Amino acid sequence: MKIVHIILTHSFAGSERYAVELANLQAEQQHDVTLILHQRGAEQRPNAIAHRVSPKVKVLLVGGFKLLAIYRARRLLRQLKPDVAHAHLSAACRVLQGVKGLCLRVATLHIHYKKQQHAKLDALIAIAPWQLAAIPEPLRQHSVQLDNWSAARPATADARQRLRAEYQIPADAIVIGTLGRVEQSKGQDVLLDAFKQAAIPNSYLVIVGEGKNWQALREKAPTQVIMPGFSASPQDWLACFDCFVSAARTEPFGLVFLEAMHAGLPIVATATEGAKYLRPLFNNELVGIDNAAHLAKRLQQQSQDLARRQYPMQRFEPSAKAAEVLAFYQQQLAAQRL
Repeated sequence: MKIVHIILTHSFAGSERYAVELANLQAEQQHDVTLILHQRGAEQRPNAIAHRVSPKVKVLLVGGFKLLAIYRARRLLRQLKPDVAHAHLSAACRVLQGVKGLCLRVATLHIHYKKQQHAKLDALIAIAPWQLAAIPEPLRQHSVQLDNWSAARPATADARQRLRAEYQIPADAIVIGTLGRVEQSKGQDVLLDAFKQAAIPNSYLVIVGEGKNWQALREKAPTQVIMPGFSASPQDWLACFDCFVSAARTEPFGLVFLEAMHAGLPIVATATEGAKYLRPLFNNELVGIDNAAHLAKRLQQQSQDLARRQYPMQRFEPSAKAAEVLAFYQQQLAAQRL
């Protein structure tokens, strides 16, 4: 099958990881796969996108401000004439709106259904069941819910000791950690307040990630809060943590939960839609969103039980999920031919 993925953002995060990993998996399964990126996603920096793409995937770059990049991506699609074009996030969806009839036009709902982005496309993939309710008929008949996926990424053998030594965290300290962009939706400000209120003896908070709220948060954080910025090896930080926390205000699925489960960490999370969906797996009371006092109490409780867990991760196996995406493409292509 000839497949083109499109994502026109600039920096690597959960949606970008989904798009890149799916393209890589499909190429490994011998499909003809192209990834259209904005040229800023191919810059030489750790949080860029292009360097994570398999050599088996063709990468085409478009430049310019958003409207020009969208126009150029449409032009590439018309030249490529794929069987399937798969959009990720808003600008990519706008690319597909301008090529009706060229191919099967699919988008993944990385956040939630948005009429202006998704209504004119042919088919949608929801990453969690709660997203389906907002999709209107008849488009819902051409939609499917497929879980996100995650493969175990082993940490380097000395990751826990090395990172603690590098950031002067005592070997016996309790490390509460989180991963993600430092922005309002991820709630690191609430986590910081909760950490201060919890006042757990000999504890440190590690916030891994960068974003527009990083500097403001750093200025409010005491010395027991470590903020190393973006990490190309988040699995090493997960090995350093004793507990994983998500204080998010919104989390559609929470790929980071799968990463924390692969690491065997106890999980404390706010009651976002993604956490509610995955809660049966990590089996912990969820915390009210924006409730620092409740989060502080849960951190205190969890600090008494930091044993590593073993989670059932079979349903998130990447090759199996990629096969489900391919089966959905084939089903929708068949429906188009009727």
